[in-house]
Amino acid sequence: MLTKVGTRCKGGAREVAKARGSPRVHLGRRVPGASARVSRVVTRSALEAEKLWVPPGLTLPNLRSETSMNSGAPAAASGGYDEHRAKTPPPDLPSILLDARIIWLGMPIVSAVSELIIAQLLYLQYKEPGKDIYMYINSTGTCRADGSVVGFETEATAIYDTMNYVSSDIATINVGVAIGNSCMILAAGQKGKRAMLPNATAMLHQPRIPATGSRQAIEIAIRNREVQAQKNDMLGILSKHTGHTVEKLNSDMQRPLYMQPADALEYGIVDSVVESKRVENLIGDIKAAKQWDTEAGLVTK
Repeated sequence: MLTKVGTRCKGGAREVAKARGSPRVHLGRRVPGASARVSRVVTRSALEAEKLWVPPGLTLPNLRSETSMNSGAPAAASGGYDEHRAKTPPPDLPSILLDARIIWLGMPIVSAVSELIIAQLLYLQYKEPGKDIYMYINSTGTCRADGSVVGFETEATAIYDTMNYVSSDIATINVGVAIGNSCMILAAGQKGKRAMLPNATAMLHQPRIPATGSRQAIEIAIRNREVQAQKNDMLGILSKHTGHTVEKLNSDMQRPLYMQPADALEYGIVDSVVESKRVENLIGDIKAAKQWDTEAGLVTK
């Protein structure tokens, strides 16, 4: 049957379909057999996916369930690579050092720093009494590098008293700068176990106090006596550990006394200068990597 373009034939689309011999199609209705064909395609894809090799512990998404994503059903969660991660958080660096009986003094000595150092000393004494403790020092003491005061002199003497309180020997190593009270702590280590690295620096100076501000004369006099008493304590500690007289130390500290490793060795601040990469009797035993992995809960094969 011939139909002119632009004219509507009798019977509409149904007549055109009959004339061409195509199957009967109704708009808006499902074609019989279409869902079966889609199901066969999904099933074949799922079977092909099951043949793929995947790493152990990794689950491929279920292709059968993907066809129902429009239904609002939640997708199943897979384990993924997280199954092989540590069951517990990894140890932090201070904990690793503390386990090796290493204490790191790397900041000016303020109340928070002295509190931590003292707590670490007491913990190591409680854990293994009598075993050596290693203290690495890179600190400007109770002052900043520009000389401004940030802490009290008693913060350093509290660390010193705790070092003498514990039964373990304290090996002190200067790895950067040891200025003021930090230099005093460096000298206070166990005789024969005090060391400096080749490019480290030590410096002694008199106690410094912050600005007094507007105070009465009697308060300034009281503060002056307290500072003088702290200076005498520092001179006594240095005299005990360096072998110099209080008078000599007081004279040398009238101005900042800088010492390179050779000078500090001669002055009695340290006993040796570490030249080689192997530091004998100064670094404690550190756990092997496999031991850390085991204790952290890592899955090893």
